[in-house]
Amino acid sequence: MLALAVPLVATVAGVDRAGTSEENREPAPMPPAPRDYASLMTWADGFTRYFADGFAFRSRLVRWQARFRVQVLHSSTTPDVILGRNDWLFYATDGATADYTSADPFSAEDLETWRTTLQHTQDWLEARGVTYLFVITPDKHVIYPDQMPSGIHRIGRRRRADELMTYLRTHSTVRAVDVTSALVRASAGARLFHHTDTHWNDLGALAGYQQVMANLGARVSPARTRADFEVQGATTYGFDLARMLGLASVLAEQDLRLEPRLPRRARIVEPAPARRDLMEGRVVTERPGTLPRALVFRDSFGSAMIPFLSEHFSRAVYLWQNDVDPAEVIAEHPDVVIQQWVGRHLHTAMPYDAVAALSESRQQ
Repeated sequence: MLALAVPLVATVAGVDRAGTSEENREPAPMPPAPRDYASLMTWADGFTRYFADGFAFRSRLVRWQARFRVQVLHSSTTPDVILGRNDWLFYATDGATADYTSADPFSAEDLETWRTTLQHTQDWLEARGVTYLFVITPDKHVIYPDQMPSGIHRIGRRRRADELMTYLRTHSTVRAVDVTSALVRASAGARLFHHTDTHWNDLGALAGYQQVMANLGARVSPARTRADFEVQGATTYGFDLARMLGLASVLAEQDLRLEPRLPRRARIVEPAPARRDLMEGRVVTERPGTLPRALVFRDSFGSAMIPFLSEHFSRAVYLWQNDVDPAEVIAEHPDVVIQQWVGRHLHTAMPYDAVAALSESRQQ
């Protein structure tokens, strides 16, 4: 009875009030005071959610429970996170598990939808003198399958990314690259992904960026090499998978960062200030010199490539969206358009043919 009463008494006294910042979500707010009978009927449910998220000692109780489950029972606290070998964590949702097991191959109709969409996009851009590149970036489980738990088995032999790349090579002229091979080679000498985060680190982003630049050809200057950077390790807490487990302040790792030996010339002009990880919906960089312009449609994996790519363009606009938007192309007048998708999203989304939609609307 005392154990049950202490959190309530401490809450009333204003002791150790805590939210849910370590759980990767916002706490429920205090509901407004009821003004009539109808709002009174809903107020109790709102207050219950508010109290459940904010009673005293909640954060440490959640953290103790999470530590016991993860570190003693070796059991994940959420179905969204897979506990791998050697303290590696893997994302389990948003198509990630389906991508790893390869249990759901593309249909012939889906592959043709991808081909026509990307071909329309490239043809429309090339008619305007714009170089186009479609880029697939791999998830952590693709580069480090040996760190996945033994209880999750691969069923199919080919990932959707492999199927799509083969189909594009044999049925289209689309300029496309899957940077997986570059990361596999680079992983032999360095760790390319965070242990406790979904994403690649700077070393992984560098390998991906180098493959992207190699496929853009003479339109851009040569990519920077590993020798142009110095690796700096920093102990870091609070990566996304640790937060999902409720262990943001417990699980730490060495964040391997690449610092250029010479100062970067590209500067972020939007937004100001920008987050260090550049997980922003729109990022714009500029640098002096007579260089091409770029427009990049990307997801969260593309954010880590921004510091590398920006050094090659006088202006680069990075938009967090899957599909190429013709209106943005017309507004920005880019010389290069890059469209980047992470491999797992091939299981959860299909491309939208904005170019075909634009042509139809003009005909009407």
